[in-house]
Amino acid sequence: MYNTMKKLFLILGLLLSVHTFAQTLSIRLQTAYQKFEGDSQLSNAISSLYVIDANTGQVVFDRNSKIGLPTASTLKIVTAATAYELLGKDFRYETKFGYVGSIKNKTLGDFYLRPSGDPTFGSWRWKTTSDTFIAQQIVSSIKKLNITGFNSISIDDRGWNSESVPDGWIWQDIGNYYGAGAAGFNWRENQFDIIMKSGKEIGDPVTIVKTNPKSIVPLKCVVTSAQKGSGDNSYVYYPLTDRQGIIRGTIPVNENAFAIAASNPVPKNSFTTFIIESLATKLKMSQVNHQWHSIDTTVLVSHLSPVFDSIIYWFLKKSINLYGEALVKTIAYQKNGIGETGKGVEIVKKFWKEKGIAPTELNMVDGSGLSPLNRITTHAQVMVLQYAKSQSWFSGYFDAFPEYNGMKMKSGTINGVKGFCGYQKSKDGIEYIFSFLVNNYNGASSAVVQKMYKVLDELK
Repeated sequence: MYNTMKKLFLILGLLLSVHTFAQTLSIRLQTAYQKFEGDSQLSNAISSLYVIDANTGQVVFDRNSKIGLPTASTLKIVTAATAYELLGKDFRYETKFGYVGSIKNKTLGDFYLRPSGDPTFGSWRWKTTSDTFIAQQIVSSIKKLNITGFNSISIDDRGWNSESVPDGWIWQDIGNYYGAGAAGFNWRENQFDIIMKSGKEIGDPVTIVKTNPKSIVPLKCVVTSAQKGSGDNSYVYYPLTDRQGIIRGTIPVNENAFAIAASNPVPKNSFTTFIIESLATKLKMSQVNHQWHSIDTTVLVSHLSPVFDSIIYWFLKKSINLYGEALVKTIAYQKNGIGETGKGVEIVKKFWKEKGIAPTELNMVDGSGLSPLNRITTHAQVMVLQYAKSQSWFSGYFDAFPEYNGMKMKSGTINGVKGFCGYQKSKDGIEYIFSFLVNNYNGASSAVVQKMYKVLDELK
């Protein structure tokens, strides 16, 4: 009896200690947050912070948690968790390459490629997805056919929306690598590098040295030279009334090979050109002009994407917008047979509504957070993170979170928006889940970040 009572008192004491610590933390957060809100950088801003105990769900701190705000890339934690749930941890993209009809006189009709929305196809991040590896796969399979000519290469992306850029993305973004939209067929992450040479004096014109790989889009450079150390302040624009892209802005002086990355609006053309050149070089094969009428297809290569954990790792760790847009479209395609952003977003919102998150708290328009039209609450983000923690796929999800300020959290940045959300274990062993968003601050983003860190340090 004595031992039982002793154990009971110990348990009650522990619970009281945890409760007291939570109360103390709430007070500390309140003090730190009041100082943060009173800072001159936030004189015309709105911010939100929501913190819960990861194990009990108890609310530790709440400020504006039900107000929807643009999230920037912190939205990716929602897309990643939904993809794990609706596509499955074992999901892999499959891209098929083959030919139509039969071989006649050592020639055949069309080669075809049937894409699956794979954002990693042709990516340099894995050996087995690189453009040279895929070209080797395709050329080796064709070599076995012992043919000397073919008609063309076509990409059968039926069922996928042809509009790769989601609603709400801004013009300044879509011409640059981080603004590469996703389609049924993606190649080399739908981007290419532009190598430029600047002048010796500030204001001197900048010239294009080359593009890597060769650009399908004509480019005009009106970039000028800026002071040394000024960094990349150049942007690529694709005008609506002209086929020619324009590069505007500045790069530092005295640069002979300054590289910037641009989005590729026509990845299909880049792929077919690359493969045709590979066939002509390695197999001495030419195109012919025969007309073929056949619906029979033969698959030569079936290419699988990397495992899903690896895709999510790069998606969250390096914040690749293309992957988020591809995942949302893939969810729509797998569930409804139509790879379209809007339909994918509807499915995402419906899924979380069934988990208790109101659609008005998850007002998404894309899968990456690049659009300033997204309106998500910190409460919704924390609920997603809490749900993920109890799922079988959580280890892969958690490993993909970057580390900032000694904390495991996803960051987000667009103009006037900064956010962090993730997980933190305190020195007392208590785990917390949090989301912190700031909109319409003034001054340098780096300064706001340091001030946000000071608030989040209370969780350590």
